[in-house]
Amino acid sequence: MTRRKRPPRIGIALGSGSARGWAHIGVLRALAREGIEPQIISGCSIGAFVGAVAAAGDTEKLGAWVETLGWQDVVGLMDMGLRGGLLKGDKLMAFFERQFVDRDFTALPHTFGCVATDLHSGHEVWLRDGSVSSAVRASIALPGLMAPTWQDGRLLVDGGLVNPVPVSLARAMGADVVIAVELNSDAVGWAWRNRHPVEAAAEAPSGWSRKLLSRFGINGKQAADAEEGADESLPSMLSVMQSSIAIMSVRIARSRLAGEPADVLISPRLAQLGLMDFHRGAEAIAEGEAAVELALPAIARALGR
Repeated sequence: MTRRKRPPRIGIALGSGSARGWAHIGVLRALAREGIEPQIISGCSIGAFVGAVAAAGDTEKLGAWVETLGWQDVVGLMDMGLRGGLLKGDKLMAFFERQFVDRDFTALPHTFGCVATDLHSGHEVWLRDGSVSSAVRASIALPGLMAPTWQDGRLLVDGGLVNPVPVSLARAMGADVVIAVELNSDAVGWAWRNRHPVEAAAEAPSGWSRKLLSRFGINGKQAADAEEGADESLPSMLSVMQSSIAIMSVRIARSRLAGEPADVLISPRLAQLGLMDFHRGAEAIAEGEAAVELALPAIARALGR
């Protein structure tokens, strides 16, 4: 009697990348159109946020919200705090639990896990049980921006410090074929290559940076006054943060992927999106969909189609 070969279990590893992470929605949408539904989802940082929603079966609900997300909506989810990070993260996670995922890992229709970093030891931490919301909160705690969180006696921060594209976790959870989504491949140096020096010198605090400065009692005029006489060759604080995080993420991701390669690597073109451009979700989603279209031949080969 011939034993029937089972189809491969498909895993997807959703990488870190802050606002660029809305591209994961586009990736998942495009795969679904091709009849490809990952049974196993691993995520890091924003990849954990989107991955948890996808594992709950609510990708389209998230996409509909993201595509209508305005700048004022983004600012409204910010709760300022100085203890551990500029943002506390409580308002964001309360919204996440209310609208999307507030359940135990065992209640998810698909296998899901996410990555965080132990701030004391530097160890990679795989979160696969207990509260999904608590796990996501730990994985997205970007140092300096969002406060760390305690879990099981460990102080946890963003998983992007150790494993920005968690292919290893997807395989550990049983994936035979892993599709990885890396969000920062074209981001390093983009701001300097594509920005006119006059624009950089004339940059004034806006949006989320104004809100952060107001936390310190600094209004827009005071910030602009402080810029007078400053070295015009220097970039803004936000630009420095964005570029530094991109460099770190790309270097770590390349190292990890070299030792733990995915079967297919999808890299949406997202350098034009900034760290906090969460209001540009439709653009990010479209780039995710376009990247899948380019990768379809490689995906078909990996799946033996």
